[in-house]
Amino acid sequence: MTTYTVRKGSAEKVRTDLVVIGVAVGKAGALVPCPGGEPVAQAYGRSFAPMLASLGFSGGFGEIARIPTNKTLNAAQLLVVGLGDRNALTTEKVRRAAGTAARSVGNAASVALALPAEDGAHVRAVVEGFAAGLYRFEEFKSKPRRGSLADVLVLTDAARRAEVVDALDAAVTLVEATDQVRDWVNTPPNALVPSTFAAQIERWVKGSGLAYELVTTAQLKRQGCGGILGVGLGSTEPPCLVKLTWTPPDARGSVALVGKGVTYDSGGLTIKPGGSMASMKFDMAGAAAVTAAMRTIATRKIPVAVSAYLPLVENMISGSAMRPGDVLTTLSGKTVEVTNTDAEGRLILADALTMAARTKPDAIFEISTLTGPCVVALGDRIAGLFGDDTTVAEVQRAAETTGELFWHLPIRDLQRKNVQTSSKVADVLQHDWVRWGSAIYAAAFLEQFVEDVPWAHFDIAGPAWNSGGPWGHVPTGATGFGVSTLVELVSSRA
Repeated sequence: MTTYTVRKGSAEKVRTDLVVIGVAVGKAGALVPCPGGEPVAQAYGRSFAPMLASLGFSGGFGEIARIPTNKTLNAAQLLVVGLGDRNALTTEKVRRAAGTAARSVGNAASVALALPAEDGAHVRAVVEGFAAGLYRFEEFKSKPRRGSLADVLVLTDAARRAEVVDALDAAVTLVEATDQVRDWVNTPPNALVPSTFAAQIERWVKGSGLAYELVTTAQLKRQGCGGILGVGLGSTEPPCLVKLTWTPPDARGSVALVGKGVTYDSGGLTIKPGGSMASMKFDMAGAAAVTAAMRTIATRKIPVAVSAYLPLVENMISGSAMRPGDVLTTLSGKTVEVTNTDAEGRLILADALTMAARTKPDAIFEISTLTGPCVVALGDRIAGLFGDDTTVAEVQRAAETTGELFWHLPIRDLQRKNVQTSSKVADVLQHDWVRWGSAIYAAAFLEQFVEDVPWAHFDIAGPAWNSGGPWGHVPTGATGFGVSTLVELVSSRA
């Protein structure tokens, strides 16, 4: 367990195994220390920049140089991370640089971070980024590596300010919750079926102040949740829905969160290509993110009433599986013609969104790994963002604080019309097999079930899973995307 502490102190005097500073590129390409790192540069004097240059370090964003200090500093080693153009330095760049630095600490037991940390926002960025860079998932390895890092000091002249102390506490709480999301999403699908996931959620939120309710398959049948039940037909693992509720005294408004929880997605009878199945354990990342956000909200005692709806299913193949051409009756009473069993997420979300809308919250925020075409449009680092203009703008403001990347996409009237009129046998058509704009079609389908409540839909099919190498503060595999923005959204309403 790594402990994080803020302390007022000078980077060249702190006694630790490793001290981390940032260096940027100034005028005429000169290497300049960033805030927090100036005392280190002064300790080395005129030799500082030439020493870095001799190591091939040019200050480019994400570059790393590790140097034995030979007692020039009290720390045994110095780690320098490049921050790029000094005039273009942002809080998000600090977050990503901290993550890059974390992957280079080696076997240090104690680290001092002398990165830019002049206020609460920067302290949050440093801690969140560094902790994310440390993340490893080795639960299923017979000989997991043991991390040696015990203590992390964040050096800042503002260490005694209340906003900085609060920022550290908030960052540590968020880090712990986001790591749990990564653990769940990285877990092999045979070890996290719907019932297992529901039980783990119950254990994890116990004592947090959240109310937990499990809606079983039998109860879903009595309520008429045909979307969730239809997707679950092909699996021997029964579907369920978890509801979490945070009810603070004197709540300042109410919000509903909805997260897609497909613990494994084979595509059903509309089967996925073999190469596309290996990572489909991540299709429950939305439900995991909502769970983590809920516990963080409760831990921080944010005075907003929040309810969460997490439909949990496996989308599998068998003689009882849902077929293309089937018609399902959803909780809303609307019938849905199914044409693509691999577009299952919108079916389970239809029931969950109806549950959320019927409580009449001030807004609904729904998060799901919904469509591959959204990844085609935006790449694997940016989430698609849909909804009414006011709620979308609220999400964009929150994302400016958290550093998560969203892009607003429209819901066109043409897609709305197609959803409502294309089926000849049911009220709405689940999927129209038109490649162009199909992420928009999916959002237009979900919109049919929010019952005029202000809402936003996050399509996180790209940024929820990193299939390549780590970058910045983002690890390989599960990223934990969405947790910080959901928490920020609720917090901003308080």
